[in-house]
Amino acid sequence: MFEEVKLTRSLLLRAKMAQRGLHLDRNNLFCSICLDLLKDPVTIPCGHSYCMNCIKEHWDGEDQRRIQSCPQCRKTFRQRPALLKNIMLPELVEDLKKTVLQAAPTYHCYAKPKDVACDVCTGRKRKAVKFCLICLASYCDSHLQTHYSAPPLKKHKLVNPSKDLQENICSRHDEVMKIFCRTDQQCICYLCSMDEHKGHETVPAAAEKTEKQKELQVSRQQIQQRIQDQEKDLKLLQQEVEAINVSADRAVKDSEKIFTEMIRLIQKRRSDVKQQIRSQQETEVSRVKDLQEKLEQEITELKRKDAEMKQLSKTEDHNQFFHNYPSLSALSESTHSSSINIRPLRYFEDVTAAVSELRDKLQDILRDTWTNISLTITEVDVLLLRPKPKTRADFLKYFQHITLDPHTAYKHLFLSEENRRAALMKQQQSYPDHPERFIDSKQVLSRESLTGRCYWEVEWKGGGVKVAVSYHNISRAGNSHKCAFGFNDKSWALHCDSNSYTFYHNNIKTPVSGPVSSRIGVYLDHRAGILSFYSVSETMTLLHRVQTTFTQPLHAGIQFFYYYFYYSGGDTAEFIKL
Repeated sequence: MFEEVKLTRSLLLRAKMAQRGLHLDRNNLFCSICLDLLKDPVTIPCGHSYCMNCIKEHWDGEDQRRIQSCPQCRKTFRQRPALLKNIMLPELVEDLKKTVLQAAPTYHCYAKPKDVACDVCTGRKRKAVKFCLICLASYCDSHLQTHYSAPPLKKHKLVNPSKDLQENICSRHDEVMKIFCRTDQQCICYLCSMDEHKGHETVPAAAEKTEKQKELQVSRQQIQQRIQDQEKDLKLLQQEVEAINVSADRAVKDSEKIFTEMIRLIQKRRSDVKQQIRSQQETEVSRVKDLQEKLEQEITELKRKDAEMKQLSKTEDHNQFFHNYPSLSALSESTHSSSINIRPLRYFEDVTAAVSELRDKLQDILRDTWTNISLTITEVDVLLLRPKPKTRADFLKYFQHITLDPHTAYKHLFLSEENRRAALMKQQQSYPDHPERFIDSKQVLSRESLTGRCYWEVEWKGGGVKVAVSYHNISRAGNSHKCAFGFNDKSWALHCDSNSYTFYHNNIKTPVSGPVSSRIGVYLDHRAGILSFYSVSETMTLLHRVQTTFTQPLHAGIQFFYYYFYYSGGDTAEFIKL
């Protein structure tokens, strides 16, 4: 190896010196310590040149022996010599790097600390390019040529070199581990399979790798599918954020507009009341002042007449007295009423009371309405990535208490248990007429309007019942297609009897299989458009699931079937209270 380095140096030097017309020793451009081109070349007193760092480190090591020497000629120095920078050599080295060094690429093939070194090279080892699984050795380009030219070696298996390849060699038998033991889940060599792994399930490592690669491919496909699904969910979430922001901005804008209109309306009413009060004030004050003026005139006239009467009473002439008496003794009628003095001092206090009453009513309305508004705001819910309930405990997290609305009840339905229980009766109940009452179908709706996620359970008895949900604007009278649950596009119903189930929507009948139970669970995710019916006993069994789009709030409903004049009694349905 050292001879190859010297030969390379000689070729390079000859080419460079021929180009420059100079004659130098072939070693003058190389450091004899690091065997590389000179870096920051310095010359010591004996005339030899080295890299500055190389000679310093060499002499630092010799300081322990208290001796300084030249690595080439071994000349010693009593004191560490001064290092003199070589002015010519750096220029030659740089020119050599730019030109001739490109013609000798093998110089750059030496193994670096992170590279795999050739196992055949001596001295400074070159970088390995292949590893032979038969020879169990790494080879550089030069030493690998025999594997390409020698027929016995051509059959050897060559792979890319790696420092980890040594792990593929059996530490006990120094053989390549080409077999995989499925029993112990590890790679082994052929001799191991005949020794400590005898009787184990073994396969070629390549075959096992192929199988594992297939499993990895399946796993990768699953991961990629999950990535696609989650990226789709991520996109939907972004759309959800945008939709929430747009909806919230629109709601704020519309609410501001509505409240501004309400404030403007109140201000107008305030202005009207103020104007009416001032107008009435002006009228009443004018009327009082007119009366006041008349009273003042009458008082003046009375005072004048009183003075004349006083003067008359002092008259001594009898003829003069009797002559003036008739005109002064007669009093004219008063123009005012004495009721003025006893009228209660209440003028516009009733207006203040009326406005106060309006304020109190408005406060009540705002308080009640604000509760609804606040609940509506808090019901805003993001649909995506919400876990779906699986167990009854999960469903009960969304439990909804249901009460029936007597105003909607068919007149032969009797409601009890705080309006949670409905029973079909022969006798007509004394319900007052109401526009929301069902006239032709034996059914009833809940008071509660259902949005968001809700779950409730119905316990039924008798010959059969329909457990339903419906929009509130379903018809109350007419043929069954208009008002009966499940026979129109406004309602969805599960018909339960002692033998089977049947689902109805928009007059389409769908048979449903499942264990017959006296308790039916209903799960509604209004926003997701999911409606599910379950048979509830010790376990929950899904009977039927609907995926649609609900455009209005829903109400729970119950419907019975028997005509009351043939009815023997006992059909009931009760919304369970938990």
